[in-house]
Formats: sequence, C-alpha cells, structure tokens
Amino acid sequence: MSRADVAHPASSRVPQADPARACDACLRKAHLIGHLAGHIAGVLATRGGRTPGLLGLGEEDLVAAVAPRAEQLAEALRFLDGFDVAAARSGLSSAGIASLCRHTGRYPAGLRDLDDAPAALFVTGGVARLNELCTQPVVAIVGTRQASPYGSEVAQALGRGLAAAGVTVVSGLALGIDAAAHRGSLEAAGGAVAVLAGGVDVPYPRHNLQLYRRLREHGVIVSELPPGRRPLRWSFPARNRIMAALAGVTVVVEAADRSGSLITASFAAQLGRTVAAVPGRVTSDKTIGSNRLLREGAAFVRGPEDILDELFGVGRWAQERLPQPPDPAEELEPALRRVLEAVEDGEDVEGVARTAGLSPAAARAALGRLEADGLVARAGVGAFERTLG
Repeated sequence: MSRADVAHPASSRVPQADPARACDACLRKAHLIGHLAGHIAGVLATRGGRTPGLLGLGEEDLVAAVAPRAEQLAEALRFLDGFDVAAARSGLSSAGIASLCRHTGRYPAGLRDLDDAPAALFVTGGVARLNELCTQPVVAIVGTRQASPYGSEVAQALGRGLAAAGVTVVSGLALGIDAAAHRGSLEAAGGAVAVLAGGVDVPYPRHNLQLYRRLREHGVIVSELPPGRRPLRWSFPARNRIMAALAGVTVVVEAADRSGSLITASFAAQLGRTVAAVPGRVTSDKTIGSNRLLREGAAFVRGPEDILDELFGVGRWAQERLPQPPDPAEELEPALRRVLEAVEDGEDVEGVARTAGLSPAAARAALGRLEADGLVARAGVGAFERTLG
C-alpha cells in the first residue's frame, strides 16, 4: 500500500452515507486520529496545544504532518490497511454509541462552520435526541475548574434557568463551572450536551462519574475521538472548538488570565457567535480573564434572563411566553422576604432582626430556613450573603 492510496480528497466522490451514521471514510479518519493521538501530542507541544487546521487534513497529509519518519509512516499505513470498518461499527453498536459525519443529514449544523469539523462525532444518548437538542437554542457555559462557591452557584443557576426555558446547555463535564452548569440543567430536566476530550465511554475526570452517568442517561455525550481513547492535552482545546461551534452563545463564568475557557470564547468569536461573561471580583485571580472579556465587549450576564435576551432579543423571550426562570424569593412569606432583603443590604444577624421586626432568635431561625432553601449562605461568623437560589 502506498502513501497515495491513503488520500481521500474532499473534492472526490462524496460517500453515500446513512443519514444517521458516519460513512466509512469518515469513520476511518476518526479512528486514524485516535491512533495518531500520541504523535499529535508531540507535534502540538511546540504549538501551544492548539490544532488549527491539523485535524482537517486528509489522511495522507495528517500522517505526513504528525508521523513523518519512515517507521512512523509505515506503522500508520499498516493501521489504515488493517482497519476493519465492520468491526468498528459492531463495537459501536454493542456499546450503544452512534456515529455521525458531515455527509449525514443529522450532523449538527453548527459544526459545519468549522474548517476542521470533526471527521466523525461519536454520540451516546441517541442521534434523535442530539438532533432535537441542537435544533433548540444552544448555550455553552464554561469556566475555571477551581471555581469559587459564587462561580459554581452562578453556573448552576444559569444552567437551571436556561434549561427551564427550553435552551440546550453545552459544557465539557470538567470540574468546577462545567459540572455546575450540567447539574443545573439536569435539575430543570432540560437538555444537556457534554463534549468530552476523550472517548464518550471514558468518564473524565473520575470525580464526575455520577454526573457522567446522569448525563449519559438523560442527556447526550459527544466526542470526536473514538471510544476507549483517554484525553490528551491537545484534545481539550480541540474539544473547546466543538462546544463553541454547537452554541449560539458562549458564556464564561470565572476564567483566569490563561484559561481553556478563553480558548472556547476565542473560537466562538472567530465563528461569529456571541461571547458573554459573568462579572467577577476584581481582586480575584480566578476572574481576570472573564472580566477582561467584559472590558473587550463581551455581553454582560447577571442571570439566565440576560442570556435569553441575547438569544431572542431584549424582552422578546418573555413576550413569546417562553418559561421564565423561577425566582424562589417570590414564593416566600412576608417575614422571610424581609429577612432576605436585610441580608441583601449587608446586615448582620442583629441588623436582620431589627430590619425585619423579629427577635434575634426568630431572625436566626428564619436565616436557617433560608439557608436550607439555598437562598442565603454563611459568609463568616454571624454573617450571611444572598445566593441565586
């Protein structure tokens, strides 16, 4: 088999693919990328881990770019020569994993905007469910893995509010902000799509195993790497381009000065998508990047309503009677609402009691109820602060 036998130019015949599964050529290309993952890591070590254009190369050019030595080339050719499409499809079917490519009718439309769109997209949760979720408005919520309690709370509230309004929430199942956004969307029984940097059957990080299982059951998990592949450093920024392409709006919640979340925002901007950010403490290293996005013109996000305004136009989502994200405070009895308002004003326990017209004991009991309901959180000895609920 020669190197010429490896090429599959995009300009040549277009495979006649099943609309609900990847064609043979694209499935083989995806498995080649998985096979060359280690070589790709070596090449990208000198490129800052980014893969612009690399994954979009044809098989021959990809092999030449990442495995140029004679022995590497020969090994890659042996892999391609021995690749068994039927066996690969059988393995996917046994694992309950679907596959799509751009030659199929159900390939997510947003991914077609990428110059290096995934050769194949591997899917758990079903192609029909993915198709349904991608025809709804889609928002990506990303941010730091070392999220503050405030950042986690905001991300979870955003995920919950958007899902309640029928918006699909996309994130990367990472620790911190990603996981919080996914939990929020699942709480509202809404649409959730997790994009993994490894195979869809490889829960990562293991700390999020239970969340992974819930997403696999109630949402959709996708990846461009074939099953069984562990994530590598380069596959995280590569994963980020998929999130940005799927979403109409990318929201950054807490991002440091050098953060993978900013890579996602950069991809979104390059694709002409809306970039938004949640304001953070100006004294925190965790929010330098997200605050800078706001200074550079990113949309300002205080809650789900601001994102819905970006998606549908200011106030239009309310006029169209989309479900409004619930405000738990509206259902409080008057005494509890007065206590909550006093907390918002920065009062301590004694101040809360005085403002709300309660005894100190009654004020502490009311604060305990609000804390149990998730409307306030302790902020030190005798101090509380308002949460998003």
